[in-house]
Amino acid sequence: MYKRYSVAIGAAMALGLAGAAGSAMAKVEGDTIILGSALSFTGKYSANGYHTQKGYDFAAKRINEMGGVKVGGKSYKIAVKYYDDESQGSRAAQLAERLINQDGVQYMLGPYSTGMTKAIAPVTEKYKIPMVEAEGASRALFTQGYKYMFAVLSTSEFYLAPILDLVAQRAKAGWKSPSEVTIGMAFEGDGFSLDVRAGVLDVAKKYNMKIVIDDKLPADLSDMSATLTKFKALKPDVLLVSGHDKGAATAARQMEEMQIQAKYVGITHCEASKMPEKFPKAAAGVLCPTQWLPGIPNKDSYFGNAAKYNEDVLKAYPEYKEIPYQLTQASAAVLVFKDAFERANSFDRDAVRDALAATDMDTFYGAIKFAPEGNNVAKPMFYRQIDASGKYQPIVSFKDVQERKVNY
Repeated sequence: MYKRYSVAIGAAMALGLAGAAGSAMAKVEGDTIILGSALSFTGKYSANGYHTQKGYDFAAKRINEMGGVKVGGKSYKIAVKYYDDESQGSRAAQLAERLINQDGVQYMLGPYSTGMTKAIAPVTEKYKIPMVEAEGASRALFTQGYKYMFAVLSTSEFYLAPILDLVAQRAKAGWKSPSEVTIGMAFEGDGFSLDVRAGVLDVAKKYNMKIVIDDKLPADLSDMSATLTKFKALKPDVLLVSGHDKGAATAARQMEEMQIQAKYVGITHCEASKMPEKFPKAAAGVLCPTQWLPGIPNKDSYFGNAAKYNEDVLKAYPEYKEIPYQLTQASAAVLVFKDAFERANSFDRDAVRDALAATDMDTFYGAIKFAPEGNNVAKPMFYRQIDASGKYQPIVSFKDVQERKVNY
């Protein structure tokens, strides 16, 4: 039985087919553009699935409140139709087919994770359905020749690798030779984490750093004690972990339980796992890659600058102390669709696809410009370090890390 999540924002959706456009047109019901998305509301990616949904909904609500999408002299609201992919690639592909063939959705917002995006992309490509995705970062997604998929986020090889550049800066300052730095690491076996690992291998090779532990996390991401036992014995200088929010939470919990110490720790998905709130001792000093920071200067006419977006989201979702970047990039994806509809001044799929390909815009999330392969080539990756009080501090260079004097 499919689990169905439908959200209409700004106006009630007329669920009949009156007003629906033809097969080459976006699905429009009355004055509402229906976008579709299969998201992980259950399963191991559920936390980030909900972050993504909140980002989509927040952006749709804001756009609707500010006059909607203007096409052909009319204003249209945006609504998103959701289904739960249960964190399973096969289900994600089935639901993409259902959204397109049964629900008549002609424009898609991406799922959460590289794995789910990898499952859905062949479906949207087959039917020539434009998809703007915000959560699939693997560089392998952009080597398949897809013409209808566009991603707003930076690709995954940049998540943890630049931390080694920071460590090399510190080493060259007199700590030790970069070639003497030792690394222990553990990664999930999904496409995203394997790309993160590939980026780490490239930078480690550049400095001749020694990788002494290179483990694969278990599929359920519930235990990494075997890796941490080796880490206690070998005492590498650097610990790197990538396993989405569940893997991050497992790492922090077991680091605390096993009293693991390392000079430098880098973990993906810190915010989504609520690491400082749940595991404050393990979190102190951890370096966290992030797609977005509230202090960047970029802005747009719908959300203002990054700081204003941050303020508004914290008011809308007070359960957050720090906004997960998964939420921010989901909002950016909706904004990109809105911009493309208006530049195309049409609901014709190919016209909007061409408008997406020509995107070159500034947003609260950062600059967005797509390469021919569909990846965003205009936005860098950012980093934050969790300080002793549990707050996230932006990192620009290793000088920032040194001046805070935060050690794990």
